[in-house]
Amino acid sequence: MALNKLSQLSCTAILMVSTLSACTVGPDYSQPIVVEPAALKYNAGWQPLPTQAWASSGQWWQAFDDARLSELVTEATANNLTLVQAAARYRAAVAQRAGSRSAYSPVLGAAVGQSRTDGSNTNVVERASASLDISWEPDLWGRVRRQVEADTASVDASAADLAAARLAIQLAVVSSYITIRALDQQEYILQQTLESSERSAKLTHNQYDSGIVSRADVIQAETQLQSQRSDLYDLQAQRAIEENTLAALLGRAPIDFALPHAEHMPAVPPMPSQIPGELIARRPDVVAAERAVAAANASIGVAIAAWLPDFSISASRGVSGVSVSDLWDSPVHFWSVGPTLAQTIFDGGQRRASEDAAIARYDELAAAYRQTVLDSLRDVENALATTTILRDKAVQQERLVQLAEENERVIKNRYKSGLISFLEVAVAQNTTLNARRGQVNVTANQLAAAAELAASIGGGWEAGDENP
Repeated sequence: MALNKLSQLSCTAILMVSTLSACTVGPDYSQPIVVEPAALKYNAGWQPLPTQAWASSGQWWQAFDDARLSELVTEATANNLTLVQAAARYRAAVAQRAGSRSAYSPVLGAAVGQSRTDGSNTNVVERASASLDISWEPDLWGRVRRQVEADTASVDASAADLAAARLAIQLAVVSSYITIRALDQQEYILQQTLESSERSAKLTHNQYDSGIVSRADVIQAETQLQSQRSDLYDLQAQRAIEENTLAALLGRAPIDFALPHAEHMPAVPPMPSQIPGELIARRPDVVAAERAVAAANASIGVAIAAWLPDFSISASRGVSGVSVSDLWDSPVHFWSVGPTLAQTIFDGGQRRASEDAAIARYDELAAAYRQTVLDSLRDVENALATTTILRDKAVQQERLVQLAEENERVIKNRYKSGLISFLEVAVAQNTTLNARRGQVNVTANQLAAAAELAASIGGGWEAGDENP
């Protein structure tokens, strides 16, 4: 009879709560409006940002067509310790959401106890009891739903933060690799120049011994030779530092990593002829900022729900006796069931402060999201401007190298004929060296700009959407 009554009361309460729990307090989320240009300043092709877009960036570094680079980026993606930390933060966010979802479920507990009471006018009384308790706080005003909504948005933001960290590490690996390969080319060019300078110095010594040139020419030739040797040491030191930096990105100790020299730099990939808006919208930092706004919006609903009464249903069923053995032999049964409605009357303004803080937090993150979108557009424009300017500069630099090499050949022939001093030869050789090293720098800057563009649009561009 008692169990039937308990069941009837529970069913009645659950039915009542189910009828009332359809409402959810707090504002529903809508994505903040952002500034969106009609076109890009340095790229005519532009497609508007979609309302929602989130896709994986893909293996954008393969655009450089360098197998060794691809291996390094893959290794860093798997082993970098910064990414391990970001992945752990993502798992924590998932766990936090699971904890919030648990509030949907009833809480079931069991207890067994024994007590002894000793009054001044009574004998010692011993009691033992065992009970099974269940309680449930229905989400009458949507507080739990809003909290789960906030935590879900936080999970999405954490996933975007992980993607942003991954993209940053990949970009750092690519940038470090490009720097090393540029240093390799600088060293190769300097070695060639050194060989030429050694031949010139030897020729100058022979001419001096024959009385053709003065001692000043010999000193000038030796000075140039020693200066180039000193520059070579600088390049080797820079490469060693960059190689150690790359080792750390890979999650390795410097002693466990070495990158052999290469004869060529990666090819400069073709740039996209247009930038679809969805590539901007899938930038991890943009996604993380937008999801943070969604979480803040849901938190406003959680704060508003604190103004409303809490409703809970609890039930208990158990047995009691004088001793623990009585619980099994001749127990006294007891049960209880009933709803509870609780309302905070006065809290000194705590709920109002919490609601105001939640609204202010939303306003802050909405502004931060809009700023992130503006920053992403700035980054794209910067990368496009750099690639456009460097493309023209590369043409001029190649012409400069050709002219410098031709001038050096003419000057050397005049020197061998005894028409000029070695100073003019040194100037011509240095001009050629600087032009060739400048050409390497332009190529390295083009590669870096391509990588920056990939990062600024979320880690890649559409295959086939390229400049001719």
